[in-house]
Amino acid sequence: MRREYNKTRILGALLAGSLSCGAQAQLAQNLTISPKALALGNAVTADPPGIMAIHYNPAGLTKLDGRQVEGTLLGVYLDVDADFNAPEGYEIFGIDGLATDPLTGKQKDPVANSHSHTNTVALYVPGFGIQKMPPGPALAPSAGFSYNAPGSKLTFGNAFYLPMAAGFYRDSDDPGRYQPKATALQRTTYLSPTVAYKINDEWSVGAGIHLSHMAVAADQYMRAPNMLLGVAEVLQDAFNCESGDEPLAPWLALCGGNVGPWDDIGALSVDVQQSVSPTYNLGVMWEPTEWFSWGASYSSEADMNMHGKFSIEYTDDWSGFWQSVNSSILGAVGSAILSLPSGAPRESGNVSLNLTYPQHFQTGISIKVHPKLTLNVDVGWTDYSEWDALKFKFDRNLEFLNAARILSPENATPNSLSLPLGFKDQWNWGFGAEFHASSRLDLRAGVEIRDSVIPDDQRQVMAPFGGANLYSVGMGYRWDRDTQIDMNLSYLESIEKIPANTSCNLNCTGITNIIYNPYAGLDVKTRLRVVMAGLTFRTKF
Repeated sequence: MRREYNKTRILGALLAGSLSCGAQAQLAQNLTISPKALALGNAVTADPPGIMAIHYNPAGLTKLDGRQVEGTLLGVYLDVDADFNAPEGYEIFGIDGLATDPLTGKQKDPVANSHSHTNTVALYVPGFGIQKMPPGPALAPSAGFSYNAPGSKLTFGNAFYLPMAAGFYRDSDDPGRYQPKATALQRTTYLSPTVAYKINDEWSVGAGIHLSHMAVAADQYMRAPNMLLGVAEVLQDAFNCESGDEPLAPWLALCGGNVGPWDDIGALSVDVQQSVSPTYNLGVMWEPTEWFSWGASYSSEADMNMHGKFSIEYTDDWSGFWQSVNSSILGAVGSAILSLPSGAPRESGNVSLNLTYPQHFQTGISIKVHPKLTLNVDVGWTDYSEWDALKFKFDRNLEFLNAARILSPENATPNSLSLPLGFKDQWNWGFGAEFHASSRLDLRAGVEIRDSVIPDDQRQVMAPFGGANLYSVGMGYRWDRDTQIDMNLSYLESIEKIPANTSCNLNCTGITNIIYNPYAGLDVKTRLRVVMAGLTFRTKF
């Protein structure tokens, strides 16, 4: 029953981890939109970047005159590493013969390490699901247009862009395949009709409606290192199951399949999405002098009920074990009383996920401290406390949820699961500097301090994004009177050290742990590096 309960938490933790890829260190938020914004550390609320003011501060559209069109290509290189180390004195469960997780090296070698690495990017394509890009950089496009009639105080705009995108995949034999083998979280804004109004020479306001597609998808292998599975493996050895005999049959049969804490349970695939997820953006700008401006913007939350499918393909050993247990007298009685698994080789169906895309507020100033130098400072807040728990609803009663209901009635019913997350709100700071080298050329540099929204006891390999700083350089070049080119080169790195038994989404060993812990008892170190280079071309037409 405990083993089946761990399967239950796998589904929840998989979805939670996938979402965590977006909820990590202010997430992949604002990393795939504007080269100018990135070059200035995303401190652009008072100095909006062209047509992408639609996202950063819609009031900034009033700075654009006539008809303008903009296109951006942003190249993203992702490098994800994880190390799994058996700490000194490590003896998992205290059971002889199960001394060391094979992922750390050979059995009974407690000083061996195992290294996970990927530099691949996965994107989500509606109708096709996770798409694995070739190794190396991936491209994130965006585009938009604006229109301001001569003499009018109104400016209209619309843009397509990715306000949030995170995803990667691993090889099938990579030791990180249990969290996960492939995942993608992506929000795509495909329509963002926006209007800005210039009240007078000092004040401007703007507002827009954003229609977006939101998707979460993941594939991963499953295992459940838990003391009770360790006991089951010891019992199978004691029963000499390799001989093919069942010494307690027909009362109890445990030799239908080999199970243990290090054995695979199966493979899980999940894909949920919402095609229309509306939000609204509001913005204001105040420019009392030529050398000072202030801006503020607000993006609303979006309550979503995402729908999709899931499937679990169990291994022959896992299914065979439960089929054998249920064929015995004691197993059949226990199954009838406790709703134990029947040993089905596969479970699949429809699933929905209630999720709130968090609201965001940002404000900042831009000061021209010298004719050659402008400094920008921004502070922003994102309401990730909305992700206190994830709530899944299935279209049928599932046998693995029946077992979970017995052990955790407050979190599970036969057709629903609530997974606690405990994410927290965060403020992040951005700083940018722009050197006006000439009337045509601006040189830029920026840094953004991005604190983690994931509590220490919720960290995991699937979300290898803790606190991090974003460092950027870039330039803007006025090609001619009507054409502007912006470029950036940005670097972000996050390193997390997660000692054994400190995160019960990852490496706890207690028998009562209710969250999936595929690396129980191991010290885990994750490292994420992201390099971004982009080009924006904007011109009048």
